[in-house]
Amino acid sequence: MMIAMFFWAFVVGGLICVIGQILLDVFKLTPAHTLTLLVVAGAILDGFGLYEPLIDFAGAGATIPITSFGNSLVHGALQEAEKHGIVGVLTGMFEVTSAGISAAIVFGFIGALLFRPKG
Repeated sequence: MMIAMFFWAFVVGGLICVIGQILLDVFKLTPAHTLTLLVVAGAILDGFGLYEPLIDFAGAGATIPITSFGNSLVHGALQEAEKHGIVGVLTGMFEVTSAGISAAIVFGFIGALLFRPKG
């Protein structure tokens, strides 16, 4: 059973990455456009209630790629909107994703200190 879970996580995560690579190579989109499309796709899938079943099926294969960030934004916004109305939409997005955003900023800063970025 554990092997099947790893297999499906690998397949689903790999398919998300293949979609991103196709957007870059075939459609010649910039990395920023590709990133945005994948985040929006995750948000739309969560809005229609399709991303949670994907997470249940694929586990880390669906939670690690960037599409999961869009899922987290919409999921948090919808949860808080039920409790606090329109204000909850704004606070919910940031409440759920703040740890990931903070970690990206801190580790990006540490990486810049350690490895001399060019530019």
